[in-house]
Amino acid sequence: MHKKLSLGLYAAFAGNLMFVLFAVLAYWYYKIYDPSSGFVKFLEKATYTTLFLGFISLVASEVLFCMTLRMRRLLKSVYGLYIVMEAVMMYLELNSARYRRFYEPYSFKLAVIHSLLSAVVCFIFVYLDPYKVNFEVVIIVCIGLIMGGMFGNLMGIRIYFSILVNAIAYSLMFGAIIYMLKKEIIEIDCYGDSARVAEYKSVFFEEEVDDDEAEDESESTEDTDNKTEQK
Repeated sequence: MHKKLSLGLYAAFAGNLMFVLFAVLAYWYYKIYDPSSGFVKFLEKATYTTLFLGFISLVASEVLFCMTLRMRRLLKSVYGLYIVMEAVMMYLELNSARYRRFYEPYSFKLAVIHSLLSAVVCFIFVYLDPYKVNFEVVIIVCIGLIMGGMFGNLMGIRIYFSILVNAIAYSLMFGAIIYMLKKEIIEIDCYGDSARVAEYKSVFFEEEVDDDEAEDESESTEDTDNKTEQK
């Protein structure tokens, strides 16, 4: 596996795991909230730290993907926009009391839009190595999880639940990509992958040399035949 690609995948995997932990800590924080409790203040700091580290990991993964992945501009662009979308929603979610005029954390419409956009981004990752059935199955399962996140609203859980389910689905997806690359189930071509480029070049030139040799042999055979007939 390409070193920078490996780092990018692990960063994306770790970032989403951080979001899962953030969601659990935040739920715990709201559940036992007490402004006079020292533990609650510590829990609040831990929650924000986890969130911050999660976004650092996702941004690092986006940078590494842009440096590593050959072509796939749509995937890299959409993934970057997804990170921005999650950052904006996290900010609005944590400050919902201030922005309640246009942001409603319990809105079913908001949950549906968030899940649909996240599912589209997840689907685009199939272009890392399309037409591989095992990889397609993983993507479909992850999309199913993401779409299920919208139903948290029906249970009276704010958009926060959708973000948690997203993080679980993307953790599963990136973990599966890492596993499949190690097992060589899928292949992802990267910039600077000299081994694969050399392989393509060697095959190309070998075929060209073989064709030239075949032409030379045929010409020499014809010349020999002509000389024999003249004699």
